[in-house]
Amino acid sequence: MDKPRAVLFDAYGTLFDVYSVGLLAEQLFPGQGAKLAQVWRDKQIEYTRLVTTSDHGRHYEPFWQLTERALIYAIKLIEPAARDRWSEYTERSQRLMNQYRHLSAFPENRAVLQALKDKGIRTGILSNGDPEMLGIAVRSAHLEDVLDHVISVDPIRLYKTCPEAYALGESATGFTRDQIVFVSSNAWDALAATWFGFRTLWVNRLNLPFEEFGTLPERTGRNLKDVLGFFD
Repeated sequence: MDKPRAVLFDAYGTLFDVYSVGLLAEQLFPGQGAKLAQVWRDKQIEYTRLVTTSDHGRHYEPFWQLTERALIYAIKLIEPAARDRWSEYTERSQRLMNQYRHLSAFPENRAVLQALKDKGIRTGILSNGDPEMLGIAVRSAHLEDVLDHVISVDPIRLYKTCPEAYALGESATGFTRDQIVFVSSNAWDALAATWFGFRTLWVNRLNLPFEEFGTLPERTGRNLKDVLGFFD
């Protein structure tokens, strides 16, 4: 196959560590930080699917708002008292949301993006995140100069895994789907992108099994450096 012309990365979980909020969560909810972070993430993704599949996206809300709703749910799950006395938990909730704006970036991000740029490859993010969230995250990680595109699903008001969301990558880059590598550490995202027709890399940082649908990504790696193998 011809070498790809562009590489698009998922943001949350792939470039930015969504579980890096766990340390603060543990400080605020001792003994329950890891559980809170996991429930928060699971519910966040569940809500994107709920608003996308219910009445053709009529109930769409920006990713930041869904993230906050998911956090409130997670806190109320691990702290039942919050269901009746939410005002006592708002300060902790706000601190966690602020932390989410500035998630830790994975350490190899910049070197990989710079290596792609040096090869003349177009780079970008294709994310469920809304533009403001993504802008803050990119600036916090100092990645502005190594990204050609920061693509949000917000203009179409439909979340991944809708094909319309992945099609934004073609529109932004001007390349066809078979000329684009899509990189995600979320197996469901890598699978849907493969179905869409992107060339795909699943970054399996946690040594998990892939989704059981009989379709595999083109490549699987342990970190973002493995995307460079497309250009050997």
